[in-house]
Amino acid sequence: MNQDATHQDATHQDATQQNTTPDTGPTHGDRRHHSAPPSGDSTFTALRGQLQEAATAFADGPDALERILLGIVDDVDRAVREPLEIFPVCHHSPASAVAMARRLREKQPKVVYLELCEDMAPLLTELRNCKLPVAVQAFASEVDGFPVDWSPLSVVAPITEASAEYQAIAYALDTPGVELVLVDRSSDHVFQWDRRESGAPDSPEAQQTPQTQDPPDAQTDAKLHGDAVGVEIGDLRPRFAELEEHLLRHGRVRHWSEWWHQYVELPLGDSDHDTYRQVMLLIGSLFRRLAPGDPHRVHVDEDRERYMWTRMREHLAASGTDPADCLYVCGAFHAASRVAEFGVDGSDTFEISPRTATTWRHGLIPSSHTAIEAQFGLAGGSVSIAATVWAKNLKRTGIKPFRLEGQAGTKKPGRARKTAAPAPVPRTPAADRLTGFLQRPPVLDRLDEAELLGWSVDIVRAARRNGYLASTADAIAVFETSILLAGMRDRARPTPYDFQDAAVTCIEKEAVPGRRDVRRLVEIMMGGDRIGQVGYDALPPLAREVHDRLEPLGLPLQQRGVKRALLDIASRPELRGCSDVLWMLSHLMPQGAARPIMGERGLGEEPIQESWDLALGTHQRALIELGYEGVSIEQVLEQRLRRRAYDPRATAATVLEAVEDATRFLCSRRLADELGTRALEVLSGERSVDGAPEVLRRVRRLLAYYRTSEPVLPTWIESFAKTGYAHYCTLLPTAFTDEEAGVRQVAAMLGFLFSMESLALSLGCDRAQLELAVAQSHPEDQPKTALLWAAQTQLGTLGREELRARVEALLANPLVVPSYPRYLSGFLHALEPVPALTDFVVEAVSNAFARLPDPVLLPWLPSLITTLRADGAEFAPLLIKEAGRIFPGRLGALDTWVPPWREERRRSTANRAAGPATGAAALLTAHPAACDAVAALLGCDDPWVTPDPAAPGAVLLTRHPETAESVAALLARA
Repeated sequence: MNQDATHQDATHQDATQQNTTPDTGPTHGDRRHHSAPPSGDSTFTALRGQLQEAATAFADGPDALERILLGIVDDVDRAVREPLEIFPVCHHSPASAVAMARRLREKQPKVVYLELCEDMAPLLTELRNCKLPVAVQAFASEVDGFPVDWSPLSVVAPITEASAEYQAIAYALDTPGVELVLVDRSSDHVFQWDRRESGAPDSPEAQQTPQTQDPPDAQTDAKLHGDAVGVEIGDLRPRFAELEEHLLRHGRVRHWSEWWHQYVELPLGDSDHDTYRQVMLLIGSLFRRLAPGDPHRVHVDEDRERYMWTRMREHLAASGTDPADCLYVCGAFHAASRVAEFGVDGSDTFEISPRTATTWRHGLIPSSHTAIEAQFGLAGGSVSIAATVWAKNLKRTGIKPFRLEGQAGTKKPGRARKTAAPAPVPRTPAADRLTGFLQRPPVLDRLDEAELLGWSVDIVRAARRNGYLASTADAIAVFETSILLAGMRDRARPTPYDFQDAAVTCIEKEAVPGRRDVRRLVEIMMGGDRIGQVGYDALPPLAREVHDRLEPLGLPLQQRGVKRALLDIASRPELRGCSDVLWMLSHLMPQGAARPIMGERGLGEEPIQESWDLALGTHQRALIELGYEGVSIEQVLEQRLRRRAYDPRATAATVLEAVEDATRFLCSRRLADELGTRALEVLSGERSVDGAPEVLRRVRRLLAYYRTSEPVLPTWIESFAKTGYAHYCTLLPTAFTDEEAGVRQVAAMLGFLFSMESLALSLGCDRAQLELAVAQSHPEDQPKTALLWAAQTQLGTLGREELRARVEALLANPLVVPSYPRYLSGFLHALEPVPALTDFVVEAVSNAFARLPDPVLLPWLPSLITTLRADGAEFAPLLIKEAGRIFPGRLGALDTWVPPWREERRRSTANRAAGPATGAAALLTAHPAACDAVAALLGCDDPWVTPDPAAPGAVLLTRHPETAESVAALLARA
């Protein structure tokens, strides 16, 4: 198995040194074991002599090359002589799968040791309830013993039908009397041995970059494994970059997957067992000895081998099984091991460290060919091509593969005749098959014209369906180009990779008209991206509960793709439960898993009709991982809300959002009160006003909800209003002068203070605190200056006429006119705390257009438009509504229309010229009842009798002229 949770940081100099000076001495103290030179009766004596002669001839004498070549033969000889048979494999290799199926039927081992995380063993029986490919997953959402920023931890082991590990699992689980033992390190040890100080996980996907870019339609499937660390059996790829580059260049291929397919996969497809073993051991030893000397990676590789051999010896000692009846399935890289613990007679000096206190949960998640390729750095389409080659190998060789009984996605086997099981073939000493294999010239398969012609016709047909202007001439061109490319690469028969290159060259031309390019079309034609599915019985309890609760919808939600759900809750009240589940899923799962089309779940709103797009089958992995966090979806949501609220980086806005979610989705007053108390604590400790707009928006919504649905307000929200009033009053003067505090944040603070003022004052707050905070504010920025003027107007310390005079002074000053839009930005934000200034903002904008000349207005206009668009988008409805009320509705009336603020100013000027109360007396004389009511409020109890100057109303007008004028103006508007 190759579990690459380490990363390769060796430099080119290290790699070159490793190539010229092989590692023949200990690198970790005395822990590395080197076998003694083989005895004279070694199986590979002849091969060893030939290699020694070749090294002497090519290297001008026995030196480093000889030690490397002879060391490789020693590794192969040692593994072949081991009493416990070692079966080396490569991940997702059809040749390995065929050889495994053939060897299992011949040997019929009683114990199968498999290189897979030992804690994943209980899940393997659930594979029969799934449609391959799937991945076995270990998941931990809360860590104990690891850094917190590593959470969540996830380890996956993908399994496909065309893999040797699946053949071993199917044989062991469905054959009576056979025991399957997983011997690799646990998921906990995967991260114990991880090294993340360098800032990147040591995983193969961090080191290897796919050679081709995934098409858009494959990007979603490529993320089926998420950010999990990959675990696979038999990663067999050179870790020496120069070696891989050399092999690709001389093999005339584009990437490693094509080299492996051409030079290893096809030659080993028809080989016997001994040849297969020796060749795989040879390749594993070669890549191991030529790997750069990264101390950490070498240390992890060797510790894994010590771990596995220690576990196998423990099992052999405990069960008393004969090693000859066992089979050890591992990656070829680890089969050529040189540690002291190697073999049944190895030393027992390795101590396995205890696991941490982290709680691991295990399950099966869907996988796909694209996800496997993306995670492990394979070329696009290589796993699909491997599946096609697997099917061809089975048909050609006639080998019957192992499949789990009842495996989803496979044909049900017929009734088998009761026949005696074939006797296991006794093991005989392996002969030297390497010499003949290495000396044998490559077999050139003859051209299968019918197959290639069918490929060419099919790709042209697929290209037409996807918008390409392909014709019969393109099919002929693809056919001939495939043969030409194969000939240039020394191949008589074009491979799927040759055909793919030819199709791209002849059909794609310059542009891709649709969603899929030609390379992707070839992959689909060769077998496509098979996507696995976890069956209902293999799902965790939470996932099964979700499907059960959504059953009234009557939709096949386990299938991939988008399903439309229509919920008429008014006529079918039983669908209310489905609505609750869907809203929680939309909050917990990735975007697209449950997406509302119609309907809204607001505070205090009762659903009537809803429409949803559901893709639970496509996002099955996310649903399964929810099951690792709890036994019900409500429990998971509550845990996440509580985790979000008590996060050290939580703000008052995020905690209030959690309160709102708890009320909307869970209808839990208990949880809402708990989180509301937490919001109060967080607000008290904040020294920044960045979250003020969000706090204002959410607390207003919660306050409106509680006022309409509860008889009394919750204690926490009353305390929140009281504490927030004092908190923002304290921060207000600093926020006005702080450059980092924007005008939006300051406006939100004022909005909180003015909107919560009545509630805060009723709870014991003092209004003088707000007046002092505004008086101590001295902003220098134009938007904040306009915002301060609006606040003073709201408090009554600045009258409308004085505010109008200040704005007119800005327009009259040529030096200030260019910055006038910034003042308007402040007034726009002032509509949040002081919405009564809406008519004044319309007046300020209208005066600018009316008074500024074109040479000034035209250069200034773009700045005004961008300012209004950026800062006034949310207040545009208020401005439009007010403008519609003020301006005439018809174009013809515009010529005679007088703005109301100009009429009001003219009336006020006339009143002041006529005397303190002349204009008002004329108006109030016609409305004596209004005058008596105002007089009573101001302490004058005598009724209105006559407009005599000595009457109470007249005395009132004389003593309070400004108040009388204000009342007169209000009555005039009415």
